[in-house]
Amino acid sequence: MKTRTFIISVLVTFWLAGTLTAQTGRPFIHDPSTIMECEGKYYTYGTGGGGLISEDGWVWNSGATRPGGGAAPDVIKIGDRYLFAYGATGGGLGGGHNGRILTMWNKTLDPKSPDFKFTEAVVVASSDGIEDNDAIDPGLLLDPTDGRLWMTYGTYWGFIRLVELDPKTGKRVEGNKALDIAIDCEATTLMYRDGWYYLLGTHGTCCDGANSTYNIVVGRSRKVTGPYLDNMGRDMLKGGGKMVLAAGGRVVGPGHFGLWDLGDGVQKMSCHYEADLDQGGRSVLGIRPLLWKNGWPVAGDNFKEGTYEIESERRGYALELVVDFVRMAGGMRGFGRNTDEPLKPVPNQELADVINTWPTGNIGVRIGDYMMRPHQKWTITAVPEAGGYPGGPYYKIVIAGTNRALAATADAEVITVPEFTGAPEQLWRIDQLIDGTYRIMPKVVPNSNEKLALVSIGDSTPTLAKFDFNSDNSKWNFKVH
Repeated sequence: MKTRTFIISVLVTFWLAGTLTAQTGRPFIHDPSTIMECEGKYYTYGTGGGGLISEDGWVWNSGATRPGGGAAPDVIKIGDRYLFAYGATGGGLGGGHNGRILTMWNKTLDPKSPDFKFTEAVVVASSDGIEDNDAIDPGLLLDPTDGRLWMTYGTYWGFIRLVELDPKTGKRVEGNKALDIAIDCEATTLMYRDGWYYLLGTHGTCCDGANSTYNIVVGRSRKVTGPYLDNMGRDMLKGGGKMVLAAGGRVVGPGHFGLWDLGDGVQKMSCHYEADLDQGGRSVLGIRPLLWKNGWPVAGDNFKEGTYEIESERRGYALELVVDFVRMAGGMRGFGRNTDEPLKPVPNQELADVINTWPTGNIGVRIGDYMMRPHQKWTITAVPEAGGYPGGPYYKIVIAGTNRALAATADAEVITVPEFTGAPEQLWRIDQLIDGTYRIMPKVVPNSNEKLALVSIGDSTPTLAKFDFNSDNSKWNFKVH
């Protein structure tokens, strides 16, 4: 929460269709916590005591609750319990920076469960309004290397600080002294990867709608206690930080990073956008792919509808219909031709030139050399009524200019059917992986409960099989030509 211009946002009860950059439903929230899964549903909590619930990770609505009010909570699961941390006062509330951070536990996140009961909150950090720190905006990390629990907190009002908590009680470790680890940011959190600790912070101004300048930056350290340096060696204690995500498209002011690791090389990052220009300039929940480049996290782009070559990472060949190759006009252009003859453009092969040579029923698919031909061009569009999955809607994949749809079969193969009907086996999940390539999965495989992905088991043979992040057979790219 920006200490200088704190504004309480009202969560509205309607949404405007349009962009797929943020989530759908009623995703209005400010300062969202890390997204947690509980009994098949997803939860995130924001400033003011409320929060959002989702059945699928794409459509979000109000309903998550917690006591205590306050600002900028975070949540982490430890064992079979959920630990909450949140800021009470501070952040300029009431005009001061005498903040307190409290923690409390719950066995479940489902407010309808008989086990839904919070423990009494305990204070784990505080600021007196005079010192160079404001105790607000907590972020939690359970260190996977040793099981220790850490919390960052603070805003632009002085330093970002680090304290250790007891993972069994959620209380401050007795005698633990806060360490200064950053400055000139707020809404911080930590994550660990490949021997590095990463400190994510929110830089810029908030709470000013479309004029907010929030952006997310990062530094890293070999020790959880720092120092946290950016890619140019600048210490975050001196204002350093490498950009992770800034404004773009129709959304402004991303802040409050949260890691959502789905496994199999799929990571998402949550945040809020200070203003979604397509949803009345409201503060909304955003979920983006998280990529890793040269050891640094960077926000990926949510998949965009369009017409693409679907290229296999295995060799660079393209997904195509199994149809006869139709030659283009002009004949051979080999040696010995008159170099003085007029040059005339050769038109592209169009759908109308070839579609009458295709079978009218089901047509198989294969992988082949990309030639910019109609049987190799796929139009991918979201199917809003089909719901979604964490961070995205389900898509239909059809041959451009037609309604011929890619579908999974009961034999765990892929085929195209003449018409898209909206059947579950014709709906596709598209996840960007941490290396920038993509995983393509059918919503269902008929007569099967297995979660399978589109793979290339040979240079020319696509099928459905278990996804393997370590194999290029499982990875795809989308190219515009």
